[in-house]
Amino acid sequence: IACATTLYFILPAYFSNGGALAFGGGTPVDFGKSDSKGNRWIGDGVTWRGVVAGTIIGVLTGAVQGYFGPGIIAAIGQYIITPIIPDVSSGILIGFLLGFGAILGDAIGSFLKRRLGIGRGKPAPILDQLDFLIMALILVSFVVELNLIFIAIAILLTLAIHLIANGCAYLLGFKDVWY
Repeated sequence: IACATTLYFILPAYFSNGGALAFGGGTPVDFGKSDSKGNRWIGDGVTWRGVVAGTIIGVLTGAVQGYFGPGIIAAIGQYIITPIIPDVSSGILIGFLLGFGAILGDAIGSFLKRRLGIGRGKPAPILDQLDFLIMALILVSFVVELNLIFIAIAILLTLAIHLIANGCAYLLGFKDVWY
């Protein structure tokens, strides 16, 4: 149950991250600016349209979770060791923090990769998989108490899901690399 409730709680971050990719494009957040060495600040992968779309998807996901939260709490409340969104208004706030946090984390990850000289689409193990999750958890921790078990499960689930999803996408021909 801990893995399922952890995954359920962090869905706004996952959906936001995917939504930014699916609905992104257009003007990059860094407006194409480069540093004094000619390296882009963030790159073309993080766009304003993606930020807005991803954040909206996070908010909507949180609102839906908040709607179902009381039923989940009533059904499995005594077994829950991870946070559950208790109502729609909390869901909107938590969805925003997780959704926007995921996008912000992805942008910070891109910024760090550019500073390290790692080009867009090139691997940066751990950073590529966890940047969005870490920032989402940092932002949501201002309104929800997160315990170490929850954080550890979220990190392990995210690493596993990332590996499985990208491996499948590679095998199906949707990606050129397995990572």
